Amino acid sequence: MASEAGQSENLQKSTRFLATCLVGGVVLGLSLWGFYAAAGHPPSLELRWRKKKKKPVRVYMDGCFDMMHYGHCNALRQARALGDQLVVGVVSDDEITANKGPPVTPLHERMIMVQAVKWVDEIIPDAPYAITEDFMKKLFEEYNIDYIIHGDDPCILPDGSDAYALAKKAGRYKQIKRTEGVSSTDIVGRMLLCFRERSVSDKPQHSSLQRQFSHGHNRKFEDGALAGETRISHFLPTSRRIVQFSNGKSPGQDARIVYIDGAFDLFHAGHVEILRVARGLGDFLLVGIHTDETVSAKRGVHRPIMNLHERSLSVLACRYVDEVIIGAPWEVSKDMITTFNISLVVHGTVAESDDFQKEKDNPYAVPITLGIFRVLESPLDITTTTIIKRIVSNNEAYQKRNEKKTVSEKKYYENKTYISGD
Repeated sequence: MASEAGQSENLQKSTRFLATCLVGGVVLGLSLWGFYAAAGHPPSLELRWRKKKKKPVRVYMDGCFDMMHYGHCNALRQARALGDQLVVGVVSDDEITANKGPPVTPLHERMIMVQAVKWVDEIIPDAPYAITEDFMKKLFEEYNIDYIIHGDDPCILPDGSDAYALAKKAGRYKQIKRTEGVSSTDIVGRMLLCFRERSVSDKPQHSSLQRQFSHGHNRKFEDGALAGETRISHFLPTSRRIVQFSNGKSPGQDARIVYIDGAFDLFHAGHVEILRVARGLGDFLLVGIHTDETVSAKRGVHRPIMNLHERSLSVLACRYVDEVIIGAPWEVSKDMITTFNISLVVHGTVAESDDFQKEKDNPYAVPITLGIFRVLESPLDITTTTIIKRIVSNNEAYQKRNEKKTVSEKKYYENKTYISGD
């Protein structure tokens, strides 16, 4: 009986203790709730805020991206840095023709190029050249765009007005710095200079077009170089820019490393597609980019159009590429395979020359002997020569395009008070 009485007393004490804790907890909870509520932060709202994922900042950038180069890629890199997701509008062929003149590369090729840039999250095909009210509303409401981005160079319509005036007026415009030292116009000039020697004698209109398109210099006249050599690029690479373009990742210990090499001059959709296929064969894609001297020796003194570092940046910007060898040797040696732990060496069926296996000194002799060489079917039948031929065969259209650009820029600066107010 005494034992039962003791147990009953202990039970009552435990019950009173638990009740006291419960009441104290409620009082403390209400006190904290009152404190947060007085501060305007009720716990329920705070909890919901923590559970709710922060909305990503979505930015939009558009462009023609015709004859896409590392300057375009750097613009997209800068735009992506201003937000969490980058949506890119690729202007239609008809819009480019109406506002600038015929594009060198058609829409489907430009789409491949833009989609392959590592900083692009989403693309909008057939985007308008100018940001209209309807399209801007579509960007804000359907694509959830927070800001519209463009470079600090003028983008002007045929009437001389600013293509981004509405975005600026809406307060949803941000500006990035243009990459100096390269433009599509300049690259066209470099290509035409390849044919300067023959065109001066029988097609003088080409010479005029070259002067309009290229602000560069021809080594033939400045340094006594061989006839036909292309202009000297004034692009000055820095380690910082290379790091900005690099993935900064190393292959894993057991990674299957695929190697492909080439000039990758005038980086185009054909290059992108073969790199995509190559990347699918392993865990890490290593790309060798041949020196200017090697390309000139194999393709002629007028090549390459773009110098080694320009070509390297274009390749590095591609999402399928993990690392590049800047100035890769022509021959793939046993030492090179061992050093980079290469598992597979590949080459596309579409190239400037398919005679490498017929050469006395086959550059792929070692990987062939080791049984790690493979020829890949190229998805697109496009080469650097293809791009050059498009320009040369339609030089009159590009001359008119450049003249139209000059007139539009003049109107822009005459009407500058209209477009001011970044």
